[in-house]
Amino acid sequence: MAVIIQQLVTSYIASAAFGLLFNVPRKQLLQGGLSGMIGWIFYFQLVQNGMDSVFASILASILIGGIGQTFAKIYKQPVIVFNISGIIPLVPGGAAYDAMRHFVSNDYDIAIQLAAKALLVSGGIAAGLVVSEVFTRIIVQSRLKKKRMIEAKVEQD
Repeated sequence: MAVIIQQLVTSYIASAAFGLLFNVPRKQLLQGGLSGMIGWIFYFQLVQNGMDSVFASILASILIGGIGQTFAKIYKQPVIVFNISGIIPLVPGGAAYDAMRHFVSNDYDIAIQLAAKALLVSGGIAAGLVVSEVFTRIIVQSRLKKKRMIEAKVEQD
């Protein structure tokens, strides 16, 4: 339980701090930190339960994208304001650093493995955000279509 609390607190602080660095409006730092915290704890639990980190990153970024879409609608801000802070805990900076360290040390086999994993996680994050955006558009379009159909039916009556 203590590990979960530690993960929650540190991921929130990291997300909110990076929001500050990227000039996220101060009013939205709380939500950005919350987005990162929820996404990270979801990722952390998936990995702890044996899921591959690349697939866990994809699922967590879909969740973060959905949270960002929801917050954007509620707080009338661009989605990127919430997604920037939200994805920070998922970014594989440690793996990329280790890959470069192994390249410099001429340990190419390990370096290539680490670089490939960092690249796959990064691509997974981007793909997850795109999937979330597509799902949101599909939902919004279907709601608009239903609304138009209801309005057309009312006009016919």
